[in-house]
Amino acid sequence: MSTNILTKRIADARAKGRLGLIPFLPAGYPDKARFWTEIDQLDEAGADIIEIGMPFSDPVADGPVVEHASLKCLDAGVNLAWILGELAARKGRYKAGLVLMGYLNPVLQYGLTRFAHDAASAGVHGIILADVPFEEAGPIHAAFDPQGLVLIPLVGLNTTPERMALYAKGGKGFAYFVSVLGTTGVQAGFDTGLPANIRAGLEKAKTAFDIPVALGFGLKHPDQLKALDGLVDAAVFGSALIRHIDAGGDSKGFMQVWK
Repeated sequence: MSTNILTKRIADARAKGRLGLIPFLPAGYPDKARFWTEIDQLDEAGADIIEIGMPFSDPVADGPVVEHASLKCLDAGVNLAWILGELAARKGRYKAGLVLMGYLNPVLQYGLTRFAHDAASAGVHGIILADVPFEEAGPIHAAFDPQGLVLIPLVGLNTTPERMALYAKGGKGFAYFVSVLGTTGVQAGFDTGLPANIRAGLEKAKTAFDIPVALGFGLKHPDQLKALDGLVDAAVFGSALIRHIDAGGDSKGFMQVWK
């Protein structure tokens, strides 16, 4: 198994008898200043990995909650230079592993090699690019690998075992399993019981990968985590955190409920 810090953070959580907790928040939300307060709170409250969204104008996998938040951040002038510059200024501050999640276009505009260098230098450990299939990942690995930056595999309900095996080969960090066919935060998801198709997909993923498997999309309340124990190693929640902040809450209070 990979000894990447992302793998280790999830393994440490599992050793404590719980799932790894991976909150997601778009960079610059709810505003540029408060965003870093929220990230501090997520880290202090025990997030194992923190996903920071790289806002993009055409977020094909994002549901309305995340898309609205991301567009607000773009309007405020959030871009990769701002994100990486602010992270660089805070390097070494966080106990949690750090992941950037977004789409390929802004990364290419920034410059793939430059992005890999600057992200690694800023203390980022992994990248999720929602629109990059396995067949197009070669140049990205070529840029990321020398910097020790992990491209996190993204699989889902419609990923065949054969294709999962491709993503699993040389996989590092953790595997991100998308629990819906669609966008984030829209579907009803599941409540007390896990649907058969999600269970079957997770079983395929756990068989294919020797790195931790995290489930994202559709998690709305902590009770859902009970249905996942034994099937996944970590849980990702984004829309639920954004809704909590929009309702007047903060990340500290959110994490206290989920832990």
